[in-house]
Amino acid sequence: MVGIELTQIQKDILYALITLYRKKSGGSVKGEEIAELINRNPGTVRNQMQALRALGLVEGVPGPKGGYRPTSKAYELLSITKPEEAVKVSVFVNGKEVENLSAEEIVFPSLPHPEICQARIKMSGNIKSIMPGDKLIVGPTPVNELMVYGKVVGRDDTDNAVVIDVEKIHGIPKDTVGDHMSTPLITIEAEKTVREGTRVLAENGIYCTPVVKAGKLVGIFTLDHVAKALVENKLDSKIEDVMRPKIVLAEKDTRIREALRIMRDEKVRVLVVTDKGVPVGIITDQKILTHLAPEQVK
Repeated sequence: MVGIELTQIQKDILYALITLYRKKSGGSVKGEEIAELINRNPGTVRNQMQALRALGLVEGVPGPKGGYRPTSKAYELLSITKPEEAVKVSVFVNGKEVENLSAEEIVFPSLPHPEICQARIKMSGNIKSIMPGDKLIVGPTPVNELMVYGKVVGRDDTDNAVVIDVEKIHGIPKDTVGDHMSTPLITIEAEKTVREGTRVLAENGIYCTPVVKAGKLVGIFTLDHVAKALVENKLDSKIEDVMRPKIVLAEKDTRIREALRIMRDEKVRVLVVTDKGVPVGIITDQKILTHLAPEQVK
């Protein structure tokens, strides 16, 4: 935006305000919260807020639950997508997702260079805990579903961006779970013994199978349950006594990316695939990973 030059502290405050505003789903943000996030004195933040309000970048919210909120002008100035228009693009640092970080823009400034492949990643959220040498994974991006992997080589606090040496860029296939499910669906009765269930898994060369009782799915029985039953001397116990009593369903037109999210959110490794609500197959995280990154699985 032409004509507005912000100091570094003003940029830090605006980035923090937008981060907290998103986290609170549009609730007003207090100056003390901003000060804590950027490790500044609350009085300093309040003083700078007066200037930011004069510039039309911040609005005050009166009342006991009041505080501040960013204006559209602030998002435009910082080139950040408004919350109602944004899709969170996850950022993982050293294998752990950072909850309040989202990638806003990925630029490859060294693309024409024959020996260097770097990416400059602009983010919303507090990036000051990211250090050179950290392993970074960004994605999947919302449209082309790319995952970008790399090692941090620099950080630009002025633009809230990091620079990475790109190690790999991977596109998540737009296939559905129906394209890769195991079918027909093999099930086992809950009243059967673990020993009998083990035979079903072995004869069919499968890792797991849904458990049925009175014609309904009631759980999942896996090789992990077999191993535990063997250790506990429970091979003659009923399958319903050792199974996982949780079934997570996914329609066959569910995209691979969405299936991974469901597995993560539900903390499961197996989805039962349905066709208009009728179970028709099964898919595991191992099957998805084999399709997504066969070189890693191998």
